[in-house]
Amino acid sequence: MLSFQPPAVGEEEIAAVSETLRSGWLTTGPRAAELERRFAEYLEADHVLAVASGTAALHLSLLAIGVGPGDEVITSPITWPATANVIVHAGATPVFADVREADLNLDPDAVAALVTPRTKAILPVHLAGQPCDLEPLWALDLPVVEDAAHAAESRYRGRKLGGLSDATCFSLYATKNIAAGEGGLIATNRADVAAAVESLRLMRRGDGSLYDIVVPGYKANLSDVLAAIALVQLGKVERHAEIRARHVALYDEAVAELEGIEPLARDPRDTHALHLYVVRIRAEGAGATRDSYQRALAEEKIGTSIHFLPVHLLTAYRERFPDQAPLPVAERGGAEVLSLPLSPAHSDDDVADAIDALLRVHARFTA
Repeated sequence: MLSFQPPAVGEEEIAAVSETLRSGWLTTGPRAAELERRFAEYLEADHVLAVASGTAALHLSLLAIGVGPGDEVITSPITWPATANVIVHAGATPVFADVREADLNLDPDAVAALVTPRTKAILPVHLAGQPCDLEPLWALDLPVVEDAAHAAESRYRGRKLGGLSDATCFSLYATKNIAAGEGGLIATNRADVAAAVESLRLMRRGDGSLYDIVVPGYKANLSDVLAAIALVQLGKVERHAEIRARHVALYDEAVAELEGIEPLARDPRDTHALHLYVVRIRAEGAGATRDSYQRALAEEKIGTSIHFLPVHLLTAYRERFPDQAPLPVAERGGAEVLSLPLSPAHSDDDVADAIDALLRVHARFTA
């Protein structure tokens, strides 16, 4: 079975973990601090704070800008549920806006139509590594917290993500382009946001037996063991990007010949992180549904995934927020998207195998 997105780790990461274990630092220490410094340099951001997960990054960022009970936060339904979950955890209400047909990122016009006096923030998602259109969101004069879990290498109109909005949140999960297994990072140019996150992510301690806290915070710090892996991965980011770009080009060439199968749009004005290769499978041209393609590819020993099922249709949100208006573009896209194998751990031959299997399945369904 060709794994969908295996982590690209090697002897360097193993050595970094061993060195960290021998150092005596298991929890947050010098490697976490170094990761914050190096990631801030990479993103050209004033502040970066390392936390336990991408979910924690989003949660603490919302709290840091003052989101709480009675507030609304507008976000995308085409995302992993954590993006909406953190809004609920903050005591606020998620308001789902529809997405654009081409890339399934938030539709700024749909967002603008949903702004009310209760709207506290906007939480856009850079799906698959394609930056969403931020400028019209900033124009709404509301705080913006970016979910950049897929977008560590992305640039929006030539500028790196990280210092553009009130906060930008990254993930170090096992499948991400910079993978530590778990972990997250918050980038911001706002000193007040950075200070608030610093207080929220871990109780502040004094010297010896004396300690104090300024807020009832969370246990959301990143361990040095995971930071050590992330530091090695950050050093490989350009090499891995070259591999991803080569594999995406192979997919593009193959998919261009397949009726009913089309990749999500990539805006040439931006730098796409190429975290995922997502295609839309339209049954009228492709001869079968997305689910049928996924099952058929599994039979061909090709792992795939779905990014994403619309959050507002999942049981927890469908039952808790029954008055959510239909989101036709998101609902149609959620039924068609399929992510093909993409990882720098894959060889060119692996991608060729995935393409050959897709061609065979397409030929069978369209015969």
